[in-house]
Amino acid sequence: MGGLFAGIGALALLFGLSVALASIRWVPGFIGVLLFLGYVAGAIVLTVRPATMRFGAGLLIAIGAWILIGAGLCVAALFVMPALIG
Repeated sequence: MGGLFAGIGALALLFGLSVALASIRWVPGFIGVLLFLGYVAGAIVLTVRPATMRFGAGLLIAIGAWILIGAGLCVAALFVMPALIG
């Protein structure tokens, strides 16, 4: 279970880093994609190694958890918007 929470935290830090880098004008926009691909590649490498298998699996599961959390927030925002607009 610790690997999942560590993965969610690492993914949140990666997201924050990519947003911070995207706000800088001279940093190309694809840097966020490269950071995410590096995260996935690192998670796969950690999953394959027996000593770090649980942490790597937690990193990979965190991607799905992050998508579910983000989708839930978007759906909640869609339901709140009509009340805020009118």
